Amino acid sequence: MIRTQKRLQEPRRGKPVERKGRFLTVSGAPVKGLYGPGDTAGLDYDRDLGDPGRFPFTRGIHRTMYRGRLWTMRQFAGFGTAEETNARFRYLLSEGQTGLSVAFDLPTLMGYDADHPRARGEVGVEGVAVSSLADMETLFDGIPLDQVTTSMTINAPAIILFAMYLAVAEKQGVPLDRLSGTIQNDILKEYIAQNEWIFPPEPSMRLITDMFAYCSENVPCWNTISISGYHIREAGATALQELAFTLANGREYVRAGIAAGLDVDKFAPRLSFFFNSHNDLFEEVAKFRAARRIWARMMREEFGAKDPRSWMLRFHAQTAGCSLTAQQPYNNVVRTTVQALAAILGGAQSLHTNSLDEALALPTEETVRLALRTQQILAEESGVANTPDPLGGSYFVESLTNQMEEGVRQYFRRIDELGGVIPALEQGFFQREIAEAAYAYQQRVESGEQVVVGVNAHTVAEETPVSILRIGPEIEAKQRQRLARVRARRDEEQVRRALASVRHAAAGPGNLVPPVLEAVKAYATLGEIVDELRAVFGEYDEVRII
Repeated sequence: MIRTQKRLQEPRRGKPVERKGRFLTVSGAPVKGLYGPGDTAGLDYDRDLGDPGRFPFTRGIHRTMYRGRLWTMRQFAGFGTAEETNARFRYLLSEGQTGLSVAFDLPTLMGYDADHPRARGEVGVEGVAVSSLADMETLFDGIPLDQVTTSMTINAPAIILFAMYLAVAEKQGVPLDRLSGTIQNDILKEYIAQNEWIFPPEPSMRLITDMFAYCSENVPCWNTISISGYHIREAGATALQELAFTLANGREYVRAGIAAGLDVDKFAPRLSFFFNSHNDLFEEVAKFRAARRIWARMMREEFGAKDPRSWMLRFHAQTAGCSLTAQQPYNNVVRTTVQALAAILGGAQSLHTNSLDEALALPTEETVRLALRTQQILAEESGVANTPDPLGGSYFVESLTNQMEEGVRQYFRRIDELGGVIPALEQGFFQREIAEAAYAYQQRVESGEQVVVGVNAHTVAEETPVSILRIGPEIEAKQRQRLARVRARRDEEQVRRALASVRHAAAGPGNLVPPVLEAVKAYATLGEIVDELRAVFGEYDEVRII
């Protein structure tokens, strides 16, 4: 049978047709219809990009990036008691996770013991309850601290939880110079976005610089701070605001360390960052690339750092919790995959992928395994780890990277005009900027201009149910009983002396890590140590904005 070949028609001439609607990034910035050489005019490869592993590190901080070593797969975990979280840690490690990340409950984050009246109803609900060294010992039971890296998300009472970790290492016989990991310890973003503070800014900054100094001498492989944009973004900031405010906070911490008499090259190599990875793939990649370039230039040119490690911006990324929806929760697997891909293409050193059910409850073992598998599939099957910065040179990505850098510098100028980060937050600058951005985004969602699949488009009449992990009131009762046993067995005179030493050190110029460590080893509780510091430092009074 003879087949006749249909003649191909020439494309119709005329004006190109685009879909209706404004073309924007997730942050609301307009995107052109086409990018070309004119959008990267003036871009100098050596000055602005460089090879991976070379200043200004736009293309990555390591020469071979993931060809040499994959990013650390570090799932954030913590709920209920220390025993339950220890079991989740062991499960994740058995499934191929390569680093630990501790989520503490709200009372711990706020410096309250589990039996404090303000802790009622919150113990173990959104993280693990840790009231004393006994809890920390259980949390890491059977996990050799010289063989894993651990990240701890704790800020206002970070010095106390860090001391507990050091005490556990000592009990395991692990030298402090063998410990590696990160403590968040970022109080400025608490005042700006997350609101989990205790003390005013000045003494809070002193706690941080005391940890810089102590670790530079005693725990040299520990990241003493994780300067966090994640929570700024979760509060409603745009990608540009997240980047600008985070780097401004980083600059403030460097200034504080230098003002405390520290050599910048002694503490800056152990500063790390924590960013959100959101839905807009290319905007997020550009954000990460711009972050490295801005930080490298700032550290070398503004602060005179000479050690190349001080110029390198190393970061952990977490996929965007605020992007997850309770509606059609299985859609969240796709969102998380895109966000994880952005973090990898952007050169993250470690990554957490959210679970599909996190808009509803704490993740179950099944959903957290799927979240981990998402990273493993990207690492082993997708090819994205084969070459550093695979999007480098893209007209679109390079143009977005330049826009991010210029936008950050504009924000820096505005912050400097207000007197710096602390005066700016005391005037409500950051809070207003974030609130206005969050409101604008919500307006776009409600109008349908910003599509959220399953929420304002492609909805279903009946949702598919998912299993929920629930934390019952028995967890609080169990934690209170454990705390009572600790208090009954300890040496009260030793505790009294240790707490007095903490208060004395807080009132003087000495480093606070050693007396806090001694108090922790005497089994003084988190709340008791915080009370001693509060008696000297006072409490922060929230800035109200209208």
